[in-house]
Amino acid sequence: MKQEIETAARMIEIFCRDHHGGKDGLCRQCRDLLDEVKKRLKKCPFKEDKPKCSQCSIYCYPPKLRERIRAVMRYAGPRMICRHPILTMRHHLNKKRRNIDEAALPGGRT
Repeated sequence: MKQEIETAARMIEIFCRDHHGGKDGLCRQCRDLLDEVKKRLKKCPFKEDKPKCSQCSIYCYPPKLRERIRAVMRYAGPRMICRHPILTMRHHLNKKRRNIDEAALPGGRT
């Protein structure tokens, strides 16, 4: 979970800096978004076995918040490899590991 929160924080920072000019930290809107992401990740019923949000059977985010976080991910995702290469590699390795683990389950994740 720590890595999920760290990845989300870095993505929100990239988005905020480039869209809201936040050079000295996050603007209020992006800080609120990060707080909400942290709260929802900590309450995730899957905990460490959490699937990618896009493949999850539970919708933790209400539609407006889901659109905001999607916009952040869509923008910051491609920029993560240049700005945070180690964090990006860890994220993708963990995602790949989770996909392999899920495929090994009988019938996959429901």
